[in-house]
Amino acid sequence: MTARSDLPLIGDYSSPETPLSGARIGVVTFPGTLDDRDAARAVRLAGGQPVSLWHAEPDAAAALGALDAVVIPGGFSYGDYLRAGAIARFAPVMDEIVQAAGGRDGSSGSGAGLPVLGICNGFQILTEAHLLPGSMIKNDHLKFLCRDQVLRVENNTTAWTRDYAAGEEITVVLKNQDGQYVADEKTLDELEGEGRVVFRYVGWNPNGSRRNIAGISNAAGNVVGLMPHPEHAVEAGFGPDSAEGMRLGTDGLGVFTSVLAGLAGAEAGANAGVSK
Repeated sequence: MTARSDLPLIGDYSSPETPLSGARIGVVTFPGTLDDRDAARAVRLAGGQPVSLWHAEPDAAAALGALDAVVIPGGFSYGDYLRAGAIARFAPVMDEIVQAAGGRDGSSGSGAGLPVLGICNGFQILTEAHLLPGSMIKNDHLKFLCRDQVLRVENNTTAWTRDYAAGEEITVVLKNQDGQYVADEKTLDELEGEGRVVFRYVGWNPNGSRRNIAGISNAAGNVVGLMPHPEHAVEAGFGPDSAEGMRLGTDGLGVFTSVLAGLAGAEAGANAGVSK
């Protein structure tokens, strides 16, 4: 069989030079993380450069300073002891991520905060760190669930959704046990009223999440958390089933191209300002 240079082996994060190749996207690994390789591959396939980020970086501030965005991937950090994300939230790197993203409730920092994406366990960690409101509890049916899931993009103005159309329906992978998003009615009303519901389940609610919410953002739109896994729907042959055929779905790739396109646009704008 002839080797395909455009389909590198898993773990090979090299990629041809593209206009977005300079963007460095950190992918955090905690003890118990299991989707960090998948997230890194998604970044590479989107055109960026994935950078491994250890939960106990000796100089987390310096490590983050060299990055353009961060992904907190899925898994079972610290075995989900106490509750999902509760221990990971205290990791040294998380304090720096919170500050770089603009602080809890956007209360610190100036200018645009660091784009941060939390997927599944990463979403749980973001709520525990209070970068996003609400909490995640066990699925209402009390079972682990793995399936392809249709989502509707409710907000396409965040750092991680700008490559989608508002109202677009996408199919990605869902796999969770503690995936039920909950919040009090006041918080839910605020999320709805401020347009901070980013993704919503379509067809059925797989875990009992309030108002069919699958993903939300902070007020600035640079921090997004979602329970389904876009990184598992980025490469034909390995994604969900689609209208084109079995396992050909790549709808999740737009999450990663969105942040890279935003970073490229910001850099182009900055360069244009300098040249004037």
